[in-house]
Amino acid sequence: MKTKQRFPASKKSIFIFGLLLLFFAPITMFAQKFDGLTPLENYKTKTYYSSGSKEAATAMAERCDRVLEFYKDILDFEPDVNLLVLSPEDWSKYTNFPVYGMPHYNDNKTLIVASEDNEFWKSFIPPVNSLPETLAQEIIATYKDANGTLSMKAFFDLLAIHELGHAFHIQGGLKMQRKWMGELFANILLHTYIAENEPELLPALTVFPKMVVSSTDKASLKYTSLLELENNYEELGQKYPQNYGWYQCRWHIAAGKIYDEGGTLAIKKLWSALKTQQEPLDDAAFIKMLSENTHQCIADVPLKWDE
Repeated sequence: MKTKQRFPASKKSIFIFGLLLLFFAPITMFAQKFDGLTPLENYKTKTYYSSGSKEAATAMAERCDRVLEFYKDILDFEPDVNLLVLSPEDWSKYTNFPVYGMPHYNDNKTLIVASEDNEFWKSFIPPVNSLPETLAQEIIATYKDANGTLSMKAFFDLLAIHELGHAFHIQGGLKMQRKWMGELFANILLHTYIAENEPELLPALTVFPKMVVSSTDKASLKYTSLLELENNYEELGQKYPQNYGWYQCRWHIAAGKIYDEGGTLAIKKLWSALKTQQEPLDDAAFIKMLSENTHQCIADVPLKWDE
């Protein structure tokens, strides 16, 4: 017997959520130059920002620099990234991405983020009165801003690190083998950095995905297996965006478990394995490779996905 989903959301919010989590979708470069934006000096991450956004740009550039430096030691690689920190007024001038607020690339090296809170982020504020009391209290404690209102800014600001993860594996020449591995890798990179360098932000990173997964009835989803994801990847985003969002949140949770069990060595071994194994593998061979050449907890993602 199907149970009702305990985390209601408007159809509009569900659609935007899934659509904007489609990190695989290529975006055509909308503006080749950054005329009209102010360059931020003295940062490794080449950063440009909208008028009035210097504080947000500085905070984001500092974090991106820390991420690059942290992984340079672990992975012996550093991608080349341009960071644009944009106001709502400048968004459409530098990207054709439809909704303000979601970190994304215009090409393989130009990362675009929002400079301020926005309606897209606010659309994910949950109706806490309808959630289990413990979860509701955790959400309030984690996402309440300085004004005492709920804001998802803390979570969405961290997704820029997920996007840096894609720059690492794309520019680093890794063979991801599966679409789900591309997303899992970016989430491992994100979670590992936060756990090692800014652990006080772990609740902001982990509570939202936990909320989505724990409050979604799997029986209501069109697809739930990794094989179904591979075979229907684009369809998921276009027709079943809520379903895709559930996958993304499960990868967030899996990344946390991988770090807890394998530490920084887990992503280092995964990087080496995916860089070395350039020939395509079938499912059995891929899982065998992960078991033998990475931490077992990574191989357990496909092995235990349907449990």
